[in-house]
Amino acid sequence: MRSTITARGQTVIPAPIRVVPVDPSPVKAFRGQGRCGGSADRLVAERRAERLAEGVAEA
Repeated sequence: MRSTITARGQTVIPAPIRVVPVDPSPVKAFRGQGRCGGSADRLVAERRAERLAEGVAEA
């Protein structure tokens, strides 16, 4: 597949790649994404680790 670079240095992504069908019901499309559970806990742990890596003190 071929892509193009614009005069401003931006990459043009061909339409067959960038077109993604969207489910008419966002709730139905998202259903089942958190099957393993603990999604919020994992998110908080990841963010805490990122802050510690950046040297930011927790509040």
